[in-house]
Amino acid sequence: MMEPFFIRALLAGLGLGIIAAPLGCLVVWRRMSYFGSTVAHAGLLGVALGLLLDMDLTLGVILVSLAIGGLLVVMQRQRMLPVDSLLGILSHAALAAGLVAAAKLSGQRLDLMGYLFGDIFAITNTDLVWIFAGGAVVLAIVGWLWNTLVAVAVHEELAAAEGLDTRRAEAALILILAFTIAIAMKIVGVLLIIAFLIMPAAAARPFATTPEGMVGLAALFGVTGAVGGLFLSNGWDIAGGPSIVLVLSAIAGFSMTRLVFAASR
Repeated sequence: MMEPFFIRALLAGLGLGIIAAPLGCLVVWRRMSYFGSTVAHAGLLGVALGLLLDMDLTLGVILVSLAIGGLLVVMQRQRMLPVDSLLGILSHAALAAGLVAAAKLSGQRLDLMGYLFGDIFAITNTDLVWIFAGGAVVLAIVGWLWNTLVAVAVHEELAAAEGLDTRRAEAALILILAFTIAIAMKIVGVLLIIAFLIMPAAAARPFATTPEGMVGLAALFGVTGAVGGLFLSNGWDIAGGPSIVLVLSAIAGFSMTRLVFAASR
């Protein structure tokens, strides 16, 4: 019989695998992985904020992540620096500030390694509520804006010419991505969360013929990676987050190998 902590970890992995699937596909299509890393790096500041204000740490991470997402929405409108340069500056600044804040709070209840690499076996019932309730909101917003988001991913200028509100869709995507990264951080950590988003989508791409098909496959691969990683972690007594990413890496590697063989024929 499985222990309650393992059941909670399984539920968290299943939920995140489904929630991350459409967002991961959009990140791959829009080449937004650097943005995701920037928001994830800012998560440590959210942890420090939660400890400083004696509030729920997940809520602290969400507030900071949404603030960084909002800042990026505004910053994207300037034309003096390329977006990737701005993201690079903000990403490393946020990570450095988070590490400094974490060091200053080291005497408090702060598990720095847990937030950097995740601690899925420490998931609580409150964390599950954040994942499933927050995930339902995320999926509802994605479903509502899906056609516009896909059109923007295919060709942003053409989507705008067709009268679609591309700016609203872009802002919504950034904010819900920031929110999802925040609630998922405890599972795979600041340094690995983007792998959880990108790898299932990248593995699904060679097999999919439609955007919706790619999302479905990405969800399947994400759930498989989460469950497989948990059993690998439990059997070999290794960290849960890295174990999940290792299984996802194997799935993505198999997919890429198939793609290379198909291209060489």
